Amino acid sequence: MIGKRIGHSLDPVVVRIYHLFFGKRVVSPNVLTLFGLFFSLLAAALIALGAPLLAAGVMLFLSGFCDMLDGAVARHANMVTPFGGFLDSVLDRYSDLFLMLAISIHFLRLGDRPFSMISFFAAIGVAVIPYARARAAVASLDCQSGLLERPERMILLIGGLCFSILRPVVLILAVFTHVTVLHRVLLTKKAADAGTQTHEG
Repeated sequence: MIGKRIGHSLDPVVVRIYHLFFGKRVVSPNVLTLFGLFFSLLAAALIALGAPLLAAGVMLFLSGFCDMLDGAVARHANMVTPFGGFLDSVLDRYSDLFLMLAISIHFLRLGDRPFSMISFFAAIGVAVIPYARARAAVASLDCQSGLLERPERMILLIGGLCFSILRPVVLILAVFTHVTVLHRVLLTKKAADAGTQTHEG
């Protein structure tokens, strides 16, 4: 939802920040994607090991920034490739699921089994959201909308970690990731029905 509204409008700002750190040197967008995964895994490790959640939140913020940076740099330097998009999507899934695993472990460490299970239930929704989109794309159907796409999930998790409010964030994820999946199922059915009617006509 946020990504669809903002689109690539933040690219100029992101590229300026990139130039502050790297000057005119061109860093491969795929390397930036790997940096994003690194910071995300570091955040997950900090959560699972019981480190201060604020530190994990900062690492996750850096991961999210790298996730914005790789696409912006690729578009700015005309380095957009099919493999780059594929790599970014695959590594995002690893990032998302390791984070949810770490949160589940975090609640286990606190002796909170219900929220550990709720975290796992949220992880299922997190995993199925992009699968629904990919499966619709295979059928040449558009299915990109939803309440909790990845930018919204990242913002929620960063806020939950930085302000130590993981429980309400996990509850939101556990409910609205599955609402998002249902929304995508309905959108895909509508698109499929419309395509069938057009073909018959």
